[in-house]
Amino acid sequence: MATKTRSDARKRRHVHVRRNLSGTSDRPRLSVFRSLAHIYVQVIDDMSGRTLAAASSLDRELATSLEKMNKTDQAREVGKLIATRAHARGISKVVFDRGGYRYHGRVRALAEAARSSGLEF
Repeated sequence: MATKTRSDARKRRHVHVRRNLSGTSDRPRLSVFRSLAHIYVQVIDDMSGRTLAAASSLDRELATSLEKMNKTDQAREVGKLIATRAHARGISKVVFDRGGYRYHGRVRALAEAARSSGLEF
């Protein structure tokens, strides 16, 4: 049976990737969700089931600076913000979970910005 929608196909790919990918307290998982208008990212410890840090293109810290940017530039800013929030919590190494999306465009921009801001993955 074929997948019904694009979102169903993404969820299937995400489940397939998540079988082998898990965040620990030493290396939490950096999880990305991309909607049509915004991008969201969380640093998650799967062992305890807690979100340690989060950022999105809807954050109040970024609200004024993101107004005139395109979505890829917004993703870069969110990547920088999650890196600073993770460092504030003492997190320097993470496992990258692209959420079933291709490593391309906004997802890639976010990942590269987080790496350049000091997160290791």
